[in-house]
Amino acid sequence: MKREEQALLYGIHDTEKFALLMKTLRRLGVRVREVPNGAWNEKVGFLLGMRGFQAAKSSDSEGFTFPHEVMVLQNVRNKRLEAVLKALDDAGVERIRFKSVVTPFNILWTFRRLCETMQREHGALAVSNEDLQREGDI
Repeated sequence: MKREEQALLYGIHDTEKFALLMKTLRRLGVRVREVPNGAWNEKVGFLLGMRGFQAAKSSDSEGFTFPHEVMVLQNVRNKRLEAVLKALDDAGVERIRFKSVVTPFNILWTFRRLCETMQREHGALAVSNEDLQREGDI
């Protein structure tokens, strides 16, 4: 049985980009859910509408904000992931820098933790790429 493919979208304020993203994902059969502002304490599984997840008891997240666009894909893997990303690119959807796929681990994380982890990983990759570039200049 094929599992439903879903995408969580957050922080996409450009209405044209959002509409094109929605249209392309829906054409591919990917269900889209928009993450509301202030949902930082919600588990990723809850935001995906999965059974067994309940709403967070507290919505307080110490004024946390995440200024980047985010796309989280569930049940989209391997060649299908490549095809979805290529279709978005082919449709002219401007790149979303913070992307993730749902795993058995991060499905239990709060949306805040997922975003913070992606930001740390992007920072580490940027430092690593700078190091590689410097080594190439030597």
